[in-house]
Amino acid sequence: MSFNIPGNVPDFDDPQRRWEDNRWGSSGVGGHARHTTRGTTAAGAGARIGGFFEKKELPMYKDKPYSYAVSNRHHRPRRRKRIIAGAVLVFLALLYWLGYLGPVFDRLRIGVGRRRIDWNARREHVKEAFISSWDAYDQHAWGHDEFHPLSKKGRQMVPGGLGWIIIDSLDTLILMNLTSRLSHARDWISTSLSYEKNHEVNTFETTIRMLGGLLSAHYLSTTFPDMAPLTDDNVGAAGEDLYLEKATDLADRLLGAFSSASGIPYASVNLESLQGVASHLDAGASSTAEAASLQLEFKYLSYLTGEKHYWDKVEKVTEVIDGNGVQDGLVPIFIHPDTGTFRGENIRLGSRGDSYYEYLIKQYLQTSKQEPIYGEMWDQALAGIRKHLITYTKSSNLTIIGELQSGFGGKLSPKMDHLVCFMPGTIALSVTGGLSEAASRATKKWSPKQEEEMRLARELMQTCWGMYKVTSTGLAPEITYFNIYDPPLHEQDGVKKPPLDGLDGAEDADWRSDYIIKSQDSHNLQRPETVESLFYLWRITGDEKYRHWGWEMFQSFVDHTAVNHSGYTSLDNVNEIPARKRDNMESFWLAETLKYFYLLFSPPDLLPLDRIVINTEAHIFPRFELGKLFSTGWKRKPRGSDGNLLQKEQFTLKQQQQQQQKQQEQESIRKSAIAVTATAATTSTVAQMEVKTVLLPADPTTIVQEIKVG
Repeated sequence: MSFNIPGNVPDFDDPQRRWEDNRWGSSGVGGHARHTTRGTTAAGAGARIGGFFEKKELPMYKDKPYSYAVSNRHHRPRRRKRIIAGAVLVFLALLYWLGYLGPVFDRLRIGVGRRRIDWNARREHVKEAFISSWDAYDQHAWGHDEFHPLSKKGRQMVPGGLGWIIIDSLDTLILMNLTSRLSHARDWISTSLSYEKNHEVNTFETTIRMLGGLLSAHYLSTTFPDMAPLTDDNVGAAGEDLYLEKATDLADRLLGAFSSASGIPYASVNLESLQGVASHLDAGASSTAEAASLQLEFKYLSYLTGEKHYWDKVEKVTEVIDGNGVQDGLVPIFIHPDTGTFRGENIRLGSRGDSYYEYLIKQYLQTSKQEPIYGEMWDQALAGIRKHLITYTKSSNLTIIGELQSGFGGKLSPKMDHLVCFMPGTIALSVTGGLSEAASRATKKWSPKQEEEMRLARELMQTCWGMYKVTSTGLAPEITYFNIYDPPLHEQDGVKKPPLDGLDGAEDADWRSDYIIKSQDSHNLQRPETVESLFYLWRITGDEKYRHWGWEMFQSFVDHTAVNHSGYTSLDNVNEIPARKRDNMESFWLAETLKYFYLLFSPPDLLPLDRIVINTEAHIFPRFELGKLFSTGWKRKPRGSDGNLLQKEQFTLKQQQQQQQKQQEQESIRKSAIAVTATAATTSTVAQMEVKTVLLPADPTTIVQEIKVG
């Protein structure tokens, strides 16, 4: 940082100045005069420091010299102490002004000229990063679904493209008021986007990114017309309903994924034939998180169009999942679409499990808390997380969320995906409903449970922040393992918690030994979950340390992921400097990560949290009330006070699941039992053998083989 002498420094050779110096010296006060200076430049600070060592000179910046005489009694020791103390204070003030003591002073909240941060200026830096990324995509890969910044090329996921990056970024363009770029995007959507594709697409990803992106753009453009204003989407204009029309067309095609016997959506769907397609992996099972993270989008579309069948389809999914009677609200990460039963016992809040929990509380908030069933499911799940998955690190007692890879009774794994870092913000959101913590505490509803959950949100936030602080680049890896107690400690064990004011920056700090990053997990994909939670924690608690942490993270992205004149990209290893870059910019870099940074540094009245709900791809929807058309169309099976199914219900459910499993096996045999003819021939004999598989109608599980030799 360079320092310039202020432009209004007086001329020290001026005759008037020498006369004033003489008058000041003859007054007898000199260095004793108690004057006040409030300069904020390095030059001013240097002048004040110098003034302590020069005698009987006029201060550089003064009002008027004092004209009264002072006592001739000199107290040299006291005077020396005052000079030293003053010098120390000025030196500390200079360090603070330079930023070295800012975080410390911010935490202590001391009122000695605390430096003001221009958060709007920092927000503009985020906007510049978005523009750099968007313009590079526009120049080198416009209309393509993927962008590779290093090679400066694009790639389509399906022939003709789905507008993956363009649509995912629409609401960010609107929020940042990038009108000309938004207009360009709308032109492409209007003239080039078609969903008539004879191609399979992932049901979940297409819903949260494409359907969610279109619906969010519709909401922002109609509710906040001053954001990136365009004339072609005005009321009555030809393009007024462009986003909604495209969203409805896409949703009608995605409904084909729900054609399974149970109502659980298939992993993929063909956009032209409207046929659901089972996963090509995991024995055809769908991801639980993916099946259960379509509700916000389809419910909002149903609200906009008045078409209730969208609502009914996604509501059925939650009913089927909950009907399995899971223990303590925790679900395995795979579910069969044909039977609606779970596959395997793996329980985690990382990939394939995460947004199931996120959408429970957000469905409750989306319909203005008028569907308490989802609030109950969230409460049960969070209690289960605290009981079974929360544990602590060995060196510094940091709070983590582990995995039960073998289900209940299995060993708790200390593995934590970066994806899990959505939880601190989601927990805080669930505690206050989007209100500030201060406002929530002022109500009579604040309880010890809420106190504990807010503490948990803060603890997990600090752990996720540590994923960044522990690496060489200041960027988190995809997966982190932790050094935990053996056996693992849980909440009920009374672990002494560390302070929540940050992590010691020393290279040998104890907490660093708790983080274990394996080479295969050390990449960074520009993920948003930690800054997402920082945004929620700052909005809800008002604690600006979360903004400071976010600013450090953003600077690390700029320092290590920027590509010259071509935006930003992913990294191979967060512990290598210079960092090896991957040739891929994720669409969620624009849709989520930079959006959350932008909101983190924005004023808190931009999109108040108690009026909106944000989907798992950071697309923004309004909250609404059920009205006469919509209602919760299902009820939970009877449960005990612990939230688990009653014993009778468990027995009945087990019988139902066994029957469903038997039916599935019979159907599988029926489909595979076909006539097979094998012909064997040799040069010395002429023989034929026909093997026919025949299904007997009386018993479809019996196979009769009839062999003929001729």
